[in-house]
Amino acid sequence: MIEHAGCVARRTSAGWAGVLLTGRSGVGKSDLMLRLIERGWSLVADDRVQLWASSGRLYAKAPPALARLLEVRGLDVLAVGWRELTRVALVVHCVASDIELDRIPNRARQTLAGVAVERTVLRPLEASAPAKVELALAHALASRPGDADF
Repeated sequence: MIEHAGCVARRTSAGWAGVLLTGRSGVGKSDLMLRLIERGWSLVADDRVQLWASSGRLYAKAPPALARLLEVRGLDVLAVGWRELTRVALVVHCVASDIELDRIPNRARQTLAGVAVERTVLRPLEASAPAKVELALAHALASRPGDADF
């Protein structure tokens, strides 16, 4: 299945773990990915993400025509370093800055390709958004202690 989303990954103590960024067009997904890449993350896919399940796990990669490409709004669509695929550990749904968020939301999961993945909601253009993604990923991985195959 192809989703309108972006995906980045980082190496963790348990292996590579990906974060799928969803949200409406223009909300700031690519901007957040650029800031995560500056922090050492790897691009997997921008704008369109191919998702599939295997052995009860969710995986992501870029469609071939979009591999290595990141839209940097106001600049161009640029080729950047990338990772061919990743296992998805977290979904971050990106919303506009005027959307009210719960201060301490209930834990949620989203099912994609038949696989339930932890999900959080963030404003991607906030200065703290990259740090929040990193904390949410660490929290998602810690909640799956028996799943060391990331």
